Amino acid sequence: MPDSTTSVSAASATPPADPPVADRRPVTATHHGRTRVDDYEWLRDRDDPAVTAYLTAENDHTRARTAHLADLRQTIFEEIRSRTRETDLSVPTRSRGYWYYGRTFEGREYGATCRVPVSDESDWTPPRPDEDCAPDQPALPGEQVLLDLDALAAGHDFFSLGGSAVSLDGRLLAWSTDTTGDERFTIRVKDLESGEALDDVITGVLGGATWAPDGGSFYYSTVDETWRPDKIWRHVLGTAQAYDELVHHETDGRFWVGIGRTRSDRFLQVVSGSKTTTEVRLLDSRDPDRGLWLFAPRREGVEYGVEHAVIGGEDVLLVLHNHTGPDFELATAPVAPTEAEEWRPLLPHDPSVRLEDVDAFAGHLVVHQRSRGLTQLRLLTLGERGVDDDFLVAFDQEIYTVGSAGNPDYHSPVVRLGFTSLSVPASVYDYDVAARELTLLKRTPVLGDFDPADYEEHRLWATAPDGEQVPISLVCRRDAHAAGPVPLLLYGYGSYEASSDPGFSIPRLSMLDRGAAMAIAHVRGGGELGRRWYDDGKLMRKTNTFDDFVACAHHLVEAGWTTPDRLVAEGASAGGLLVGAVANRAPGQFAGIVAGVPFVDNLTSMLDSSLPLTVAEYEEWGNPEADPEVYDYLASYAPYDNVGPVDYPPILAETSFHDTRVLYVEPAKWVARLRATATGRREFLLRTEMSAGHGGVSGRYQAWHDRAFTLAWILDRMGLA
Repeated sequence: MPDSTTSVSAASATPPADPPVADRRPVTATHHGRTRVDDYEWLRDRDDPAVTAYLTAENDHTRARTAHLADLRQTIFEEIRSRTRETDLSVPTRSRGYWYYGRTFEGREYGATCRVPVSDESDWTPPRPDEDCAPDQPALPGEQVLLDLDALAAGHDFFSLGGSAVSLDGRLLAWSTDTTGDERFTIRVKDLESGEALDDVITGVLGGATWAPDGGSFYYSTVDETWRPDKIWRHVLGTAQAYDELVHHETDGRFWVGIGRTRSDRFLQVVSGSKTTTEVRLLDSRDPDRGLWLFAPRREGVEYGVEHAVIGGEDVLLVLHNHTGPDFELATAPVAPTEAEEWRPLLPHDPSVRLEDVDAFAGHLVVHQRSRGLTQLRLLTLGERGVDDDFLVAFDQEIYTVGSAGNPDYHSPVVRLGFTSLSVPASVYDYDVAARELTLLKRTPVLGDFDPADYEEHRLWATAPDGEQVPISLVCRRDAHAAGPVPLLLYGYGSYEASSDPGFSIPRLSMLDRGAAMAIAHVRGGGELGRRWYDDGKLMRKTNTFDDFVACAHHLVEAGWTTPDRLVAEGASAGGLLVGAVANRAPGQFAGIVAGVPFVDNLTSMLDSSLPLTVAEYEEWGNPEADPEVYDYLASYAPYDNVGPVDYPPILAETSFHDTRVLYVEPAKWVARLRATATGRREFLLRTEMSAGHGGVSGRYQAWHDRAFTLAWILDRMGLA
């Protein structure tokens, strides 16, 4: 890159190849006797014209520096599009007398949601829509379009459907939309019999609506000044939002609050939760005058969730909890306030199996669990005396992801599940519980000559510096590795006990089919190997996450899969913190780094309790404002604070101006400091979507263009452009 630079104040006159330079405006802060100087905190003021000028200059610079990839980007976009069935339908899902499904249409960004009445109450086989029907024709006889998402998105640069919920009697639809990307939604209501929208409009909502059993009101949540969901409201149709009833207010700044309904429809649940503690209140539709009642009071470190079930003819509450062990136990309790000591084990705690969720149906229970790093579905059949049998739904793949989804009907005799792997597209099955038979209903079509058999998947293990074995999931074409090391993309996340389970991606084929491999480093801080795996990668053990990722990179090189000059790292959000920290720790290990909406200025964020989500994050990262030891620990690894005069690999940082989870200022400051401090190549690009939120751009075609941009940059770093 040229050495000449131009101040951001003259960004409009900057030659395209010259990187913009942010002004240094030092701000000094002292915590626990430690002084910290920040030259770029001024970039936080989104209303300052100099800030938008800087972001615009960075976008212009990124566009200029990647101009040579324009043809490749377009080629990748066309590859994604040509492999995707643009006019398609989802498998219908049954709920309360209707089959619900989604439709997509060639040339349209968002699609539509539809339903048809159930014609035979005894037949649980989903109807087969006409996949070749014209967009203006019904895919099934009697089709009713609930929401035309493209019509709702018209005139907006950004559009997101927060949720849609049909009242229990099937007459009304409440849906919510966000048209800026800040994840604050507006709820509207549609009369499904007349097709007309009601006058009710509820603004400033987080997510969507939950209907009350009477169908004349619904519940929703709002946030406080730090954007923490803290209040649950009840809205009566036909009244103004100003008259909505405050149902519950969570005053502890560490806790969020949400509302939902049990699958049986008997109970509404108001759940307060922090990173380590849970509290549930219930509203019984059989006794609504009682109001909300507390099931079990919060107890520090005890997490639990409840679900209503009928076992052996008795109404019980299923309690999934960690009171008896970190990997959770499934217990039962009476439909009454019950302390943890009184919960009766149904599936006792097993340190080799992490229980993650439970779904209750009239005839069976579905337990979501993981063991040995893989997801599993476990079924418990119910009879007159209780649980009749307990077994796993088996699959033959070495590595895969399976989960139950699309099962809203409590009386369903089948389990709808999803299956995927790094080489097998997302597949929808129905599992007949009585017959123990799987029926494939649909596999996401991949057009062209795609064949899963052309790809190979591997589970590898890397050794971390402390001796821990870290799993890696890898995919490549069968012929790619025969001649030796290949270019490789290594992805990681490693926070919040969120597991990066293997799944299929059509855009990824554009990389694999050019001879590259892709791997997932299942680092500590995630949940792949149980609660211990998470605990070993958070708070004062967070650096294990980074050590694990570097160990995975070293293993892939030492095992002959790749070489450092063709190895690219990628992570997003907290995964952006991961790759940002790794850039400081092992800059010579990678040919490039992609950091999406990266949490790279985490020390600054965690020092400011007024910022969105900070207080709730103390149990993940610690509180550096209150504890000098935590301050020093975060300061030792924070990517922004540890930028040094070293030769970093090229870095592409991608962010969104309206992101409310990881503010745009974090990657903006990071790139500014990298450019001012690093030695050697100094190839740093910042790309800011000005009409998007934490999840990036909206609309599938926009998302394809967005991913094509990133993949082209990755392929260029691999030497495959």
